[in-house]
Amino acid sequence: MVSKHRRKTSLLARPKEGSQANHSLLGRSSAVGNSHEEVRSPPEATLSRRAQSYTDFRHAVRAVLHPQSQSNGSGKQVVKDIKDDLEFSEWYQSLDDDLLEASHVDYKAYHDQLMFTASYLGSLSSTTSVTLDHLASLSQSFRTVEAQTNAFQKQCEDLVTEQQRVTRLADQIGENLQYYNYLEPITRKLNAPGAGNFVRGKDFSDMLARLDECLEYMGAHPSQREASTYRSRYRLLLTRGLTLIRFNFVSTLRDIAQDVTRRIADRQLNDTTMSALLYAKFRVGASEQKELALEIRKRAVIPVDAGPGAEAEYQSLMNELYTSYSATRGKLVIPLVTKKLAEIAMAPSTSKDLVVFARSSIGYIRGTCSDEYELWRDWFEGQDGLYDFLESVCEPLYDHLRPRIIHENDLLKLCELCTQLQTRYMRDQDEEVERVDHNQLDFSVLIHSALEDAQTRLVFRTQAILRDDIENYKPKPEELDYPTRNKQVLLAGTKTNGPVTSGHRDSNVGAISSLPKDPEIVDQANSSGARYGFDIEPTFQGWYPTLRKAIWLLSRIYRLVNSTIFDDLAHQIVHQTTLSLHRASALIASRVTLIDGQLFLLKHLLLLKQQIVAFDIEYVTPDISFDFSGVTNTFYELRDRGGLFDPRNLWRFMGGSLLPRVVENMLDAKVELDGRLRTVINDFTTSAAERMTVPIHESSRSKKSFDATSAVHKTQQLAEQEVPKLRRKLDEYLEDIRTKETLVGAVQNQVILDYEGFYEWFAAGKRAIGAKVGKRGKGRVDEVLDAETFGEWVEGVFGVLGMPHPEASERSRSGSDSRNMSATVSRNGSV
Repeated sequence: MVSKHRRKTSLLARPKEGSQANHSLLGRSSAVGNSHEEVRSPPEATLSRRAQSYTDFRHAVRAVLHPQSQSNGSGKQVVKDIKDDLEFSEWYQSLDDDLLEASHVDYKAYHDQLMFTASYLGSLSSTTSVTLDHLASLSQSFRTVEAQTNAFQKQCEDLVTEQQRVTRLADQIGENLQYYNYLEPITRKLNAPGAGNFVRGKDFSDMLARLDECLEYMGAHPSQREASTYRSRYRLLLTRGLTLIRFNFVSTLRDIAQDVTRRIADRQLNDTTMSALLYAKFRVGASEQKELALEIRKRAVIPVDAGPGAEAEYQSLMNELYTSYSATRGKLVIPLVTKKLAEIAMAPSTSKDLVVFARSSIGYIRGTCSDEYELWRDWFEGQDGLYDFLESVCEPLYDHLRPRIIHENDLLKLCELCTQLQTRYMRDQDEEVERVDHNQLDFSVLIHSALEDAQTRLVFRTQAILRDDIENYKPKPEELDYPTRNKQVLLAGTKTNGPVTSGHRDSNVGAISSLPKDPEIVDQANSSGARYGFDIEPTFQGWYPTLRKAIWLLSRIYRLVNSTIFDDLAHQIVHQTTLSLHRASALIASRVTLIDGQLFLLKHLLLLKQQIVAFDIEYVTPDISFDFSGVTNTFYELRDRGGLFDPRNLWRFMGGSLLPRVVENMLDAKVELDGRLRTVINDFTTSAAERMTVPIHESSRSKKSFDATSAVHKTQQLAEQEVPKLRRKLDEYLEDIRTKETLVGAVQNQVILDYEGFYEWFAAGKRAIGAKVGKRGKGRVDEVLDAETFGEWVEGVFGVLGMPHPEASERSRSGSDSRNMSATVSRNGSV
């Protein structure tokens, strides 16, 4: 802002005003020299110089005040006429005054100058004071304006803030009110006549979305006054809207089904036309109904805080859609499926063969289920309720297949059916589980019931065969004709290359050769057939029938039933086979010799142990059960005595038979087999050694006529006679050199142990009578041999071959079965 106040100009800077002042001063002093101007001519006019300093100003003032002194340079004054002394005195006095005044003129001038300057400075000071007062007033005015402006600005900001608050409040009120304002228009729409047609409109989904928003808002603001009331009313409206969807869905299905049924009844249709009616007709409005059904599915969600077993609020509506669709499609599809399966069952190729019927009928059902699966995805999102519907479609298959499975007695047919179901339709549980594709039909879920039926029947038939052909098996006389049966097998050509577990072959492996690593299936119906490129019949000709049947059963049911069930069956089969082999061994020992029975049992137990390795039989925990037979017997005893309710009788039997007994049955057949194998090997080595050491046996030493030297000689003779017989007998039952040499070595060790016991007894008797015992190698020929010398002699008689490295010669490459057997039987006869 430009101030209108103008600063006064300094007196020194005013030449015009100075001139005017000079002239005014000149006017004021003109009266002094009026008398002189009348006598003389006026002085010459001169222009006063502009004052530029105080000195110039002093001269200017002096010129104005004393013009006569400047104009009269001679200093002469005008003397007026003096008439008398008085005038002279007056003149002189005036002159004296003039002289005095003239002498003080400079001082007066300077005094006037100072006075003028003081006046000027006083005026300047007063002007400055006024100016400062004015500036102070302006500054105060400015501060007042600033304070007022700030106050005004603050008031404006407060007004703006209040305006914003009121605006937000108005917006919030409007936003909150909109959730209440939706009630009336939505109620009118859903309750209006023809509201079912509104379902097909585009605004219906938006209306349901607004209802969801209103319900969510009411739930989030329960403190509002009408929130609970409006929430219940909105929920009723939502239920009403979803119910309209169900009515529309059911009516649409009903119309399509009636149209298809009418067309099918009007004329005979071929498969193409039938497929077009059953599937193409249903796909026409499927997408629209799928979108409507999705509205219910989106709201059929279980709350997060729901307890176990809780169901979504609108799940019942969704289930009604599933049920309605399944019933409608079932009325159309299931009769056709039943008719088609009846035709397949009556066909000549499938009427009597279970496997062929299952293959044809399951293939047809699988195609039908695939078509229904695709149609279901056109109508619904997700697979909820799908497999329940497809299982109803598969019911005709179960009606035909289940009775055939129950009446099927051929184990091979049941095995083939289980194999077909597992390989074609079931997932391999042992392999790594891949990510399930929910966009494809999982047919294994539908066919699993048929597989369970087949497996159940297979287990039942296995148990029946186990009971009839193994547990209760009655051997024929020719089946117990050992070792003649072994000779017949050898003459029939058993010395051929047989399959071995490790894949190696040996020309000496015959009757004791193992099966391949994968269990060999012994087909009784066609046992002469070759598999894997070789004939397996010679491999099993020397086996006892129960062992053959056991391996056949294991190989048939292996991987066809659950692993736990297979383990239980395998343990039962192995256990009963072991018992049957023991019974056969006892019969052979009674008919032929003890060693034949022992070698028969040893050979077949080794074969059984070797074969069950390929089946991965897992350890089974002990079967612990409670025997309540004692409780039952005590109950009837007390009842008969008449003291059933007598506390004294109950107390008397409390510590006895009244309590149930805990029965523990060990089902681990591997441990049982190892124990029995260990026992038969020990029995064989002991009996074989006893035949050679009878003269020095404890029973012989107790006789009075016992002669130690003679007994030792007889023992040596028996050893020389029995060792060749032992080797010949082993050759009749066993072919593996390593196994035979291991058994011979075990008998040799047992003979040496028996002789060491005898020699300790003999040496103790000698020392008791004070006789000396001969040292090793220093006794006479007719004396008793010491233990070390006898041991060296026995080793020479037995001639046990060393066990070379398997790669040393072709003869020692007997395969993993031979190594397993030799590892099973140690040199001292233990397993």
